[in-house]
Amino acid sequence: MQARAVLVTGGAGYIGSHVCKALAEAGWTPVAYDDLSNGHAWAVQWGPLERGDIRDRDRLRAVVAAYRPEAVLHFAGRIEVGESLLAPFPFYDVNVAGTLTLLDVMAEAGIQALIFSSTAATYGVLHATPAPESHPCDPINPYGRSKLVAERMIADMGAATGMSWTNLRYFNAAGADPEGTIGEAHRHETHLIPLAVQAARGERGAFAVFGTDYPTADGSCIRDFIHVSDLAEAHVLALKRLLDGGASTTFNLGTGTGASVLQVLDSLEAVAGVPVPTEHRDARAGDPPALVGDPSRAMAALSWTPRRSDLTSIIADAWAWHTSAAAQAAVAV
Repeated sequence: MQARAVLVTGGAGYIGSHVCKALAEAGWTPVAYDDLSNGHAWAVQWGPLERGDIRDRDRLRAVVAAYRPEAVLHFAGRIEVGESLLAPFPFYDVNVAGTLTLLDVMAEAGIQALIFSSTAATYGVLHATPAPESHPCDPINPYGRSKLVAERMIADMGAATGMSWTNLRYFNAAGADPEGTIGEAHRHETHLIPLAVQAARGERGAFAVFGTDYPTADGSCIRDFIHVSDLAEAHVLALKRLLDGGASTTFNLGTGTGASVLQVLDSLEAVAGVPVPTEHRDARAGDPPALVGDPSRAMAALSWTPRRSDLTSIIADAWAWHTSAAAQAAVAV
């Protein structure tokens, strides 16, 4: 049994593994609980890996009993926006039913602190930019709706059991560990920057720009990109705040500024020194024209500053990871 164990569901995934590294550097033992359907065993380097499904109550109970974590950081879930429109059931099954199972096991074990990996997709189409946490939530895809239901379940369970919680609504996590130990490696990649990197490296066909007539300066949609290491630091600070008696709340994790898809491609070409082949396609259902968040509450409450989240640093770290021997070995696993 580790004295300062924390359970990290989805700890073998992209964001979860970066948070595990940050937790270990801050003195915790992160116990990664992951079914490896999207995560990777090689990404679990800073604590034990316990394989299991978030919906498996008995397996969760056994892991919690073995490590007695003082808190849970919950990343396990389905995240593919486009897929959620085609097949919504798995998103409700994993993101809602799985979260409910986790909350039940936490209540049984008396675990009183939860950090939840939520999303800016809970807002839907923004009426104010950058969006504060008070912005109305009206998700436009099943992924966002499933995360919003999970947020509300967490708040209800907190009120009923006394559990303290923090919902962290991410904007677009991107980049890779600056030290090159881990990075983004989805089996079925859907994220903008790695797809563009792969196109630039000739590992796939032309990069698809979905939508060229959005009401933006260059016609492509705008997103708020935050470096995954800055995101990981915010989780550690949020956990410390909660364990120090901080009130349950919701924070945006973004930068407050946006970059368009075409700006990202221009920046990648500047960093990599090679062109990104592109093709223009119609806009996709479920994609809002702009998604930029106001992170001022998180910055003030957590004393947090996203230090590596300028577009050049994000893309430089992503390019370094995807072109590294470690990334090539990871892809081969």
